[in-house]
Amino acid sequence: MEKFIGEGLTFDDVLLIPAKSDVLPKDVDITTNLTKKIKLNIPLMSASMDTVTEARLAVAMAREGGIGIIHKNMSIEEQALEVDKVKRSEHGVITDPFFLSPEHLVEDALELMSRYRISGVPIVDEDRKLIGIITNRDVRFETDLKKKINEAMTKESLITAQEDISMEDALSIMKKHKIEKLPLVYEDDTLAGLITIKDIEKSIKYPDAAKDKKSRLLVGAAVGVTSDMMDRVDALMKVKTDVLVVDTAHGHSQGVYDAVKQIKEKYPEAQVIAGNVATPEGVRFLAEAGADCVKVGIGPGSICTTRVV
Repeated sequence: MEKFIGEGLTFDDVLLIPAKSDVLPKDVDITTNLTKKIKLNIPLMSASMDTVTEARLAVAMAREGGIGIIHKNMSIEEQALEVDKVKRSEHGVITDPFFLSPEHLVEDALELMSRYRISGVPIVDEDRKLIGIITNRDVRFETDLKKKINEAMTKESLITAQEDISMEDALSIMKKHKIEKLPLVYEDDTLAGLITIKDIEKSIKYPDAAKDKKSRLLVGAAVGVTSDMMDRVDALMKVKTDVLVVDTAHGHSQGVYDAVKQIKEKYPEAQVIAGNVATPEGVRFLAEAGADCVKVGIGPGSICTTRVV
């Protein structure tokens, strides 16, 4: 068996010696390209471990400018739901808002608001024309949860705006009418989107958040080299996962190579990270398969036992 010759170092074995600097911390640019298409404002990505990253941490990571990778130790449906929670947690303009019909029950609205931690839902008719909105204020003191939404929602003097309104004008309307949600409609009054005061406030509070082109937080998800891998990939792509991570302990293997190629063949636009590897040959191997980014390092964490024989 070939043996390594020479000194081997890992992170804890190396210290950086401080030196004179003319650069202030506030002037340092630490933006990082995770892939050619994904830019992070801080060079941090959370581990796709079941004790580390689900929606809550992924939201926190993206708000600070990094990205969280939702672990795969759950059902396909559960993982897709975790990703969807992150993608729906913040928006500039919500272009695909949840909505209910007037025939739904109050309990349906409460369940939806609880699951996604939202405080209101637009109500539309069978032609998707906006006819009302139901918010926490409408149901806070409601005791009959079997009541139809039509009897509880706000429908009089409903404030709306056209779908192409600027964020500044939307904020002015919300301030003028003292509302927290502004439904957007097309010329025929069908629902086009939604702007919330919380999303505007979050944009101000987290100016360095890592977001996609529609101002949604970035999030990734792990997949394994398994028989149902493509079913998982299909579900994750459907909920707008920004990056897929083919996550294995030994990335320099034919199974990982084939997995990356299979994903890229079906979803050429998908951003794919593959790993983990520990050699230059391993990096080249996965890059040739089509990986947009390669994870380097096997078991360097202080509590990790992957490389213990």
